[in-house]
Amino acid sequence: MSIAPDDAQRETHYLYRTMRDFVSSMDDTLPGKFEITKEGIVHDMMSPGGPHEVTAARVSRRLERVMPDELLAHTGTPDVEHEPEGVMRHPDVTVIPWADLDVEGSIDPRAVIAAIEVVSRSNPDNDWVGKMRDYALLGIPIYVIFDPRTGSGAVLSDIHATPSGPRYATRKEFVYGEDVTIGEWTIPTTDLPRYADA
Repeated sequence: MSIAPDDAQRETHYLYRTMRDFVSSMDDTLPGKFEITKEGIVHDMMSPGGPHEVTAARVSRRLERVMPDELLAHTGTPDVEHEPEGVMRHPDVTVIPWADLDVEGSIDPRAVIAAIEVVSRSNPDNDWVGKMRDYALLGIPIYVIFDPRTGSGAVLSDIHATPSGPRYATRKEFVYGEDVTIGEWTIPTTDLPRYADA
């Protein structure tokens, strides 16, 4: 028995909506955050506060000092979602025009200028592998990773096609203490906290 393309699309859509409903029902029930990837649901058990949240807040504030007023380095909800690809992610910092944030529901990934993640102590592969793949798939032009475990990070850009799907072609690494350029804006990475056991 074969499945027609329309049937396969409906089945994929149904599976995604089922996962989406589950994630919505868990939002305030369990600690951490839930996201949907091409492989299924990811549960990041990050603890609130501490180096993770301080890093996100400092990066957001530093970006907003140098960006034009019509842009925001947003640290809140909503998620970035692309239902046809079956992906729903929640960047720690989303660089987006104010006008594109004023929507009902999730943010359209085509409106996102940069997605910034602070590596989770509990699930670093989510940031270094899964999100690197998914943000390129969603067409987000710049992906930046800050890693409090190592005091380093990377800026990824220049999406190009590969046999495995879209991938970032350019990777510029940095260590804490250096300036980092995100798109058109350069910010310092001084005074970013590290995880205590790093």
